[in-house]
Amino acid sequence: MGEIKAKKQTRVNVTDSFWRKYMKIVRDEMIPFQWEALNDRVPDAPLSHAMKNFKIAAGEEQGEFYGMVFQDSDVAKWLEAVAYTLETDPNPELEKIADGVIDLLEKAQQEDGYLNTYFTIKEPEKRWASLRDNHELYCAGHFIEAAVAYYHATGKRKFLDIMCRFADYIDSVFGKEDGKLHGYPGHQEIELALVKLYQATGEERYLNLSRYFIDERGKEPNYFVVEREKNKAGVFEQFYPGHEKMKKYNQSHKPVREQTEAVGHAVRAVYMYAAMADLAYHTGDESLIKACYTLWKNVVQKQMYITAGIGSNVDGESFSFDYDLPNDLAYSETCASIGLVFWAKRMLELEADAQFADVMERALYNGTISGMDLDGKRFFYVNPLEVSPKKCERREKQHVKPVRQKWFGCACCPPNLARLIASIGRYIYSQKEDTVFVHLYIANENEVEINGNRTQFRLKANYPWDGDIEFSVDPETESQFTVALRLPGWCRNATLAVNDERIDLKTVNQKGYLYIHRKWKKGDRIYLRFAMPVERIKAHPNVKENAGKVALQRGPVVYCLEEQDNGANLHNIFIPRNAKLQAIHQPDLLNGVTVITGQAERIDESTWGHELYKAQEPKMVPTTFTAIPYYSWCNRQPGEMIVWVNETK
Repeated sequence: MGEIKAKKQTRVNVTDSFWRKYMKIVRDEMIPFQWEALNDRVPDAPLSHAMKNFKIAAGEEQGEFYGMVFQDSDVAKWLEAVAYTLETDPNPELEKIADGVIDLLEKAQQEDGYLNTYFTIKEPEKRWASLRDNHELYCAGHFIEAAVAYYHATGKRKFLDIMCRFADYIDSVFGKEDGKLHGYPGHQEIELALVKLYQATGEERYLNLSRYFIDERGKEPNYFVVEREKNKAGVFEQFYPGHEKMKKYNQSHKPVREQTEAVGHAVRAVYMYAAMADLAYHTGDESLIKACYTLWKNVVQKQMYITAGIGSNVDGESFSFDYDLPNDLAYSETCASIGLVFWAKRMLELEADAQFADVMERALYNGTISGMDLDGKRFFYVNPLEVSPKKCERREKQHVKPVRQKWFGCACCPPNLARLIASIGRYIYSQKEDTVFVHLYIANENEVEINGNRTQFRLKANYPWDGDIEFSVDPETESQFTVALRLPGWCRNATLAVNDERIDLKTVNQKGYLYIHRKWKKGDRIYLRFAMPVERIKAHPNVKENAGKVALQRGPVVYCLEEQDNGANLHNIFIPRNAKLQAIHQPDLLNGVTVITGQAERIDESTWGHELYKAQEPKMVPTTFTAIPYYSWCNRQPGEMIVWVNETK
């Protein structure tokens, strides 16, 4: 492979007190812990066997393959998280471990470039035989993403070379040409990874291969139907007998440009939508852009929880139907919210519209980090909005866990969280020509080149607990360019000033971004103030589970009530519409959070008696309540939790 002309990556130094804690947890706790898990050294946790599989495939050890068919992907996501961590916090010892894993990958790679331990060890004759079920391209995609990240972080080409050989081999197998397989992955992922590989190498074959996988999907005759007839059955047949449900499960029911509603497995869907947006950006394909917007509206306006959780249905970890958002049965896989972040960021590349950054922010502060406890050692696969521990024992709710788990047999979520958090600096900014966009108010330091002039940016904030933002702009020499800052959708009252000059927001607001165009000089400062009152959020009338209920939100943070603070039977609490709600920051609680307190009413269960039913109103008694950020629930004693609370006059 020749010289790589990598797209220059901006390295943002995150100084934010909120996210720095999480980044430190990833660096000091999650990455070491997950390394132990991948090597089967975590007591009382399900076996991973992932590293053992690679050692067997490389000929270093003897044994049988163990785990899911996509077990390799856990190693890939771990390596990607390591790469982002090395980029912000160099660690020679960790880098040495990662280099050792990469050496192992090279040994396990087959002569033709193929790399997958399941098929190398267990079923070498069935390579590419079941694209619908076997996740070969999914695993390849995760390794490609990891390789690109590692190259950008360290400048080392070895991992990237390994994955370019694999991508070249895949390109020789798939395509429209005679003699090639006309298939596409059952679990989308490689599509967005190939775009990253194109960006890193400039090799257009990778972009074209990604486009092929997107364009081919859903065409008739459906590849998966033909494939199933050859194989007679597949591993998911027990869940989706027949063709039509399975087509929707993996979004192959229609060509992607004809899809108007999000259906099927939520993670697969948003990974595909992210790739579609990526391709639309690079190719200018108007039909693909239109499809992205149509699907976006369906997801965020009709199928997304207030926490930015998506995929409400346990059956297939999938989207259900419009407005079907049950709280206690919610699936809302952690990976699905993470995928929503990926998609939102790519939609921002298509258009600087604050609606995309609003959803990205909602997911980051709620539906993603709720998937891990505050020390990064236990995890939720499923993120419900209402929990009663006893009910979780019932069959239809056994997917809902009242406490986080050490690890999973299908452990996609923990390393996915690690790679997201470690790369959080990449979601703050974007740049188009001479305009720098600020999407998230995460404190940081950054250097950007604008019109050949180096400019230092520094954002100071105590977000999400405080809405006061100071943004410094320090170009090397006076320079004219534009800074566009997002006006959050949750904010009803904001002020903006540059140095001592107050600016009318109406004059600079375009689709939720405040455009400040001027000649900037050293020492210039932008001051933003977002009012952060406690807000009572109502659900669309068609979300029947939330009729007569209210959720509390302050800034981007969604709140919940826990039994720890409010006692059992949380369903008996009613918040009056005129109740005064107060936000109080408690630095010693749950790693430092702002809680919401207020007066409420509660059904007095003690006065009801023994009758199961009565023709009378229950007695109400005054009480106080405390709400904590949703992401922080289940970090104390296990118990009940609710997001949507009864409201009364």
